[in-house]
Amino acid sequence: MKLQGADLVGLPLFRDLAPAEIDRFLQATGVQVREYEKKTRMMKAYEPNKYIGVMVSGEAFVVAEDRFGNESVAHHLERGAMFGSTSAILPGVENISALDALTDVVAILVSYHDLITVGPRLGRIHGIVMKNLLEAFSRKNFSLTQKLELLSQKTLRERLILYLMQREKSQQREHVRVPGRCQMAKEMECNRSALTREINDMKACGVLVCGDGWMKLDPVQLARMDRA
Repeated sequence: MKLQGADLVGLPLFRDLAPAEIDRFLQATGVQVREYEKKTRMMKAYEPNKYIGVMVSGEAFVVAEDRFGNESVAHHLERGAMFGSTSAILPGVENISALDALTDVVAILVSYHDLITVGPRLGRIHGIVMKNLLEAFSRKNFSLTQKLELLSQKTLRERLILYLMQREKSQQREHVRVPGRCQMAKEMECNRSALTREINDMKACGVLVCGDGWMKLDPVQLARMDRA
């Protein structure tokens, strides 16, 4: 599969670049295009990696894996998200994260070495890409902070409410898109059955409304619950 600059317009890494400028970047850095099928492992933990990956389409999730094979979901990735940056930039730091495709995924892989050395040839284009890269790292740190806040909640109900509020803010919509129950349980690091019971209880008391692939918190009922 071949991608052109026009296909990548709108990705955070290429913000403020015209399609022709993106094409120049792709050619200068020898960017690779990879396709991954649903439910395949896109990147393995504890293996060397020299590429910064960028999601072009599809969805995936980062999986933290320990030496005993135990896994926990760290965060969800969609179009524009980057992966593999830590292991590419810091090869001496052991990478404990793997990446699994939730759907069919198309991604581009940018060699970190080429990204650094191509600067003199690309001038302004390189400066913009590096600026966007730094902003992406800052957003990633913010995402990890949100994850810590989520896991610090005392009850599963509080965790679920915060989970939905975070997604509501990031998606800028009241009816937030959510993954399946199994995936939600992984992201919130809780038992799937317990999560299903909590969702049903919240629906019964009117705090939560659910549809096909979406959920919505009722602000009125939520306020009453806070005052109780």
